[in-house]
Amino acid sequence: MNIIVCIKQVPNTTDVKIDPVTNTLIRDGVESVINPFDTYAIEEAVRLKERFGGKVTVITMGPPQADKALREALSLGCDEAVLVSDRKFAGSDTWATSYTLSCAIKKIGAFDIIICGKQASDGDTAQVGPGISTHLDIPQVTFVKKIEEISANKAKVERMTEEGYDIVETPVPCLFTVVKEINTPRMPSLKGMMKAKSAKISTWTAEDIEADTKNIGLEGSPTRVVKIFTPPPRKGGEILKGDAVEIAKRLGELLKDIVI
Repeated sequence: MNIIVCIKQVPNTTDVKIDPVTNTLIRDGVESVINPFDTYAIEEAVRLKERFGGKVTVITMGPPQADKALREALSLGCDEAVLVSDRKFAGSDTWATSYTLSCAIKKIGAFDIIICGKQASDGDTAQVGPGISTHLDIPQVTFVKKIEEISANKAKVERMTEEGYDIVETPVPCLFTVVKEINTPRMPSLKGMMKAKSAKISTWTAEDIEADTKNIGLEGSPTRVVKIFTPPPRKGGEILKGDAVEIAKRLGELLKDIVI
């Protein structure tokens, strides 16, 4: 079974700073880690490999320093790693990012399952995984909490919902986005860390993956962040006093102002 895991390196802090010119995250000087939700995707991919055999390839799009996240994934049991890195990718929105990753996946070749975390902690859009499946024209199941069965032709999974879960069958190849309820990620072993330290990581540019430059980076992104600001503090509430008639009258005035 050939499994591909898509991960993202994110800032290890909630105190992020924004470039006032580009309206993008300032990552210089900020410690970065694997997106927490992606650690569950890595763990599930390694568990599937242990059950069915095969290979796990981990891939990320980012600057050269993102190879640190890939090496950590290798230490956790992934077999191969690909870094998709090019200045032309800068400023990509979720559509351009998913397009770029889909091009890289096509270069990797045949696969059975793609696994992503449900969302990234810095963007919280949950759009890249579904976007990859759309670009590759393969089925997707989001918010997967358990993979029950996988064969050469189909997979059966439990998809988490607000009311409980759905049991979904899907053709293979397909893409899953997983939630933290699916497993408990392992810690890297000493053997895994030694292997990851010396592992060769393939680095691919836009030209290497044959990406159309019209669809990548800031210029290829159909959405733009035009303004970022801190919402003003909320005004304090008003405690209504008086008898029931007075309170009801004042409440009616307040509600009327809100409706208007």
